[in-house]
Amino acid sequence: MKIGIDMGLDGTGKPATMDLEELLATRLLVQGNSGSGKSHLLRRLLEQSAPWVQQCIIDPEGDFVTMADRFGHLVVDATRTEAELTRIAARVRQHRVSVVVNLEGLDAEQQMRAAAAFLGGMFDAERDHWYPVLVVVDEAQLFAPAAAGEVSDDARKLSLGAMTNLMCRGRKRGLAGVIATQRLAKLAKNVAAEASNFLMGRTFLDIDMARAADLLGMEKRQAEMFRDLERGRFVALGPAVSRRPLPIQIGAVETAARSTSPKLMPLPDTAPEAAADLIFMPGPEELRQAPRRHIPPAPTPTADILAQLTAARPSPQSQPTKTEGALPEVDAAERDRLLSAVMQEILEDPDAAYRSDAVLYQDFLVRCRIRRVPGEPLLLRAFRRGLAVARAGLDGEPEDGTAWRTALDLSKSLPDDLQGVFLLVARAAIERAPCPPDAALARAYGTHSSRRARKLLTFFEERGLLVIRTDFHGKRIAAFPDLDCETTASDPDAAETNGELPHAAE
Repeated sequence: MKIGIDMGLDGTGKPATMDLEELLATRLLVQGNSGSGKSHLLRRLLEQSAPWVQQCIIDPEGDFVTMADRFGHLVVDATRTEAELTRIAARVRQHRVSVVVNLEGLDAEQQMRAAAAFLGGMFDAERDHWYPVLVVVDEAQLFAPAAAGEVSDDARKLSLGAMTNLMCRGRKRGLAGVIATQRLAKLAKNVAAEASNFLMGRTFLDIDMARAADLLGMEKRQAEMFRDLERGRFVALGPAVSRRPLPIQIGAVETAARSTSPKLMPLPDTAPEAAADLIFMPGPEELRQAPRRHIPPAPTPTADILAQLTAARPSPQSQPTKTEGALPEVDAAERDRLLSAVMQEILEDPDAAYRSDAVLYQDFLVRCRIRRVPGEPLLLRAFRRGLAVARAGLDGEPEDGTAWRTALDLSKSLPDDLQGVFLLVARAAIERAPCPPDAALARAYGTHSSRRARKLLTFFEERGLLVIRTDFHGKRIAAFPDLDCETTASDPDAAETNGELPHAAE
């Protein structure tokens, strides 16, 4: 079925339409300086296509949340963890709900990480959920910068990788990228190059005009026309719009952004003496004690909500009456034994090391229900801590319990995903076993990269938690100053021994 999206009028006054099916297959790039009408264009496209296709809007300024009232979009507040955003994105694709991901209020690095997590969740959705989705990213230069900026390299790589996946590999997964940017020169070339449709608005810098003209197949002398374009006027080219450069005047929209352009208004007629009193003298309201600002409660993490939903509920028949007495107390030792058994079952799966903690946590909750583990289910943070200890391969407490408790305390200063690796090496030192090879460290971290595993040891050493030395045979030894122990020498390139620590030579 061919759907034509009415974008406005062309240069001759005729309706300018965009083929929606062709757009889903070929992607779109919108460029224009601030005030050229990019957001208005995106809003027109979204409003006209809303009845026909699922939409996902990455909104850094919160301008598109007004789409929710008129078209039923669900607003996803990005003030969540990356794991929560990834799971929400997967459910968005599963249930085909149009959403606006509101990044307003986050700093630049947080916006990049949140957008990367959400786009990653949509990209990694199960094949059965690969329905067509129009993914609109406003201010795309923030998420796919052409050069490194003030944000960390890790955040930039995550965001750039997600944008590259969207534009390069998203088509086969049903994801159609529509990206808008103020300057083409600030947008990564490998992201911009994947678009086959272009809508170029007003711009003034020579480098941006030249690049826009090049993308539209125009001569360099024609690039000057982009300086003269009025607000809301664009030059379109692409299989979804026109095979030749076509000027378009974008039509009206039904919704409006929360932020508007500033309007001039006359200044108040205030005498200088009165102005000084207004500025330097506190008003009556300030003299009274200001009421405490109501701080809304922090949103409950999705993992905690799922834990409450999956908790076993007693049937009405099994609830004790007043004469029956209270429920029996939970045997803490039995509960810990069952939890350890469930943890061990999960880690016995060869692929468990390469799954996210969020996925393992859901599996853990289900297994706890099957085994009828008494008591409240572990929260996600407690689960991660228990998983880190279990990944260290410890069955009971080592003979040197004091050193092991010190190692547990030291691990608390590390991020959750690094604690399992640290405890694995610490256990080897306490038991005077060979230092785990790179393959074992990589598996504990959930990666196949031995190079990354070696970087983890360097990170621990920089934090002063351990000291790495090499003997005369090129074998590695990890010493722990706080534990007063060290591992025996071992080859870092040795093969992993089924996830267990190799034994020292007799």
